[in-house]
Amino acid sequence: MALPAHETTALNIVSDKLGPSYDTEPFRGLARILPSLSEVDFKREISDEPLQVITTYAQNSDALIIGAPPFIEENQLSLGAIADALFQQCRRPIAVVKSKRRAPTAYTGVEGERSGIGAISILVDKWFADNTFHANEFDNIKMLIEKKKEQNVTISLALPALNEEETVGKVIKTIKTALLEKYPLLDEIVLIDSNSTDRTREIAQEIGIPVYIHQQILPQYEARSGKGEALWKSLLVTRGDILIWIDSDIVNIHPRFVYGVLGPLLMNERIQFVKGFYQRPLKTGRRVQSTGGGRVTELTARPLINLFYPELSGIIQPLSGEYGGRRKALEQLTFYSGYGVETGMLIDVFEKFGIRAIAQVDLLERIHHNQPLQALSKMSFLIMQTVLRKLENRFGRAILEEVNKTMKIIQYQNGAYYLDVQELPEYERPPMITVKEYLDKFYPEFGEEIVTVRKEESV
Repeated sequence: MALPAHETTALNIVSDKLGPSYDTEPFRGLARILPSLSEVDFKREISDEPLQVITTYAQNSDALIIGAPPFIEENQLSLGAIADALFQQCRRPIAVVKSKRRAPTAYTGVEGERSGIGAISILVDKWFADNTFHANEFDNIKMLIEKKKEQNVTISLALPALNEEETVGKVIKTIKTALLEKYPLLDEIVLIDSNSTDRTREIAQEIGIPVYIHQQILPQYEARSGKGEALWKSLLVTRGDILIWIDSDIVNIHPRFVYGVLGPLLMNERIQFVKGFYQRPLKTGRRVQSTGGGRVTELTARPLINLFYPELSGIIQPLSGEYGGRRKALEQLTFYSGYGVETGMLIDVFEKFGIRAIAQVDLLERIHHNQPLQALSKMSFLIMQTVLRKLENRFGRAILEEVNKTMKIIQYQNGAYYLDVQELPEYERPPMITVKEYLDKFYPEFGEEIVTVRKEESV
């Protein structure tokens, strides 16, 4: 893996009788990940003459590594017909890798499930090592500003908020002072409010940043509730080439929540999207309880991701509220209006740009107020809908049409239980690049033409 790109060729030879769509079970996992590794040039050849194909490739190689079946007899000297022939014909160094145990005659039942099971780990482990960072790596703000100038980009910070009067003022002042006034790392900070009924908006206005109510942005497309709706519409009202979001309820706010997420984007132009992760002590009154990942993360989001999107299993906190990316990528994503937005966005980035376009950053510790269990139950309900919708798109099969989107919340009052029935559908918003008002603002010279191009890119 330390070799430069495409200096290793992985060759898979399939019998002509089986055809190009055939995947042997042991190789299926590798066939899924090898195209994602820039260091490996994956080739599949259809032929009933494997020796001839290998010899042809070997002529342009410095060394050859081949697989061979296990020894059948204790004193067997042959490495197999193909390996023996290669040693006679090939003038390149050859290494032969043999299995410790015999391959099963048929891959069914448990053997079928286990075959190739470790292949995804190769990709995830490599991604984890290459694309996981620490906020302290990026605490040299002057260096980040230089990288910003080199890329010639502008940066926006959007703060989604709903009734956060206790924390929003400190969040804005801390970031504004450190990263807008003292150091011009950010070009703008805006508050995207979800129609708060407390003083959230007034506090932000008094500090001097633009304030928007997301229900009043693009009202012609219906005013929906939900955090995802605020994030989607923030693409329209911000102007930065890079857009960062952080939550407004962070009790221990620090500039690292912003520069930590920005760091990988400014240091590596290949990175399109960055997620933050952290230890999450929960604040209950005056008490702070230590904990790792969130309850919904560990009980819902990560199990679903491991099941259906194992390439993303190295993401430590897929539901964290501190993340961001390049506008050119974000504008191509589908946004879910509710709590499914983080999961949907992560899957969308992976499917459109690949795992190597995603990075994650350790932001140390984030203290926030605990949510009641019922709220977490609703969050899980919406996240599961989001994953099912993504699976529909992936496999071309209708699933959610037959799924109940009504959730019965169990309530207890005055010594009796009762059911509170709530409709909890998770709605989609289309990629912002397909919205006319967005095109008029950011791509007035292209108009409808760019919509067609971006739709083709997303296919």
